[in-house]
Amino acid sequence: MTTPDLPNLRDTIARHGLDARKSLGQHFLLDPSICARIAALAGDLASRHVLEVGPGPGGLTRALLASEAASVLAVELDQRAVIALQELVAAYPERLKVLEADALGVDPATALPAAPRRIIANLPYNVASPLLVRWLRGAAALEGMTLMFQLEVAERITAAPATPAYGRLAVLSQWRCRCDLLLRLPPGAFSPPPKVWSAVVGFTPHAEDPPPALFAAMEKLTAAAFGQRRKMLRGALKSLGSAEALLDQAAIAGDRRGETLTVAEFDRLARALAGRG
Repeated sequence: MTTPDLPNLRDTIARHGLDARKSLGQHFLLDPSICARIAALAGDLASRHVLEVGPGPGGLTRALLASEAASVLAVELDQRAVIALQELVAAYPERLKVLEADALGVDPATALPAAPRRIIANLPYNVASPLLVRWLRGAAALEGMTLMFQLEVAERITAAPATPAYGRLAVLSQWRCRCDLLLRLPPGAFSPPPKVWSAVVGFTPHAEDPPPALFAAMEKLTAAAFGQRRKMLRGALKSLGSAEALLDQAAIAGDRRGETLTVAEFDRLARALAGRG
């Protein structure tokens, strides 16, 4: 789809006083070629309904609207950006909606029209992990997610067992989705440049969501297992009650550490823990 004649993004920022705020975790993507590349990494967007979080002045939003996406819902907490984005709404009145809200309170399954649904976003650094965990709870309602994180967080999400980056985020993410690190970006790709590199991760959800009680059990389990990484599981899981019995039920040795367990082994433990309730 052809992009209408729109103001330069830097002009939009200047006119609306939209300087990036550290308190909101803002680092804007302004390069159209990078934004187009991220939109392309999400795959075929024809007839898809897309949720974007933290659009800021709308660089990535423009790329999404230039695709074949059926609709884009941009969720933005910063009122300055909400006002600035009205120029895009005027250019795409049938396809773009801007919602002024905290994304942590927005359920993609109800906020977006019927499937297929996708989330594509350059996430604000300060809420990226909580947002991801929230979306993982209902990942089966989504066709996929294409999300930008700090590189360190992206590496933790995609880490393999028995590596330094492997931890709670890796287990939760890989339990619910196939996770692929798709693109690394240097600080200079953003305005203002952050102090660290960033990366795009692609998430392909598994077919069915676990029951809420099982997801809650996995959250408790991973928090305990990685809370003190050097502890053996028989000690690390004591806070969950009867750690030895739990480990026996899942056929996992108590002298192992959380970082050595596969996602499938964590799944066994979580099901055993949820079964106690």
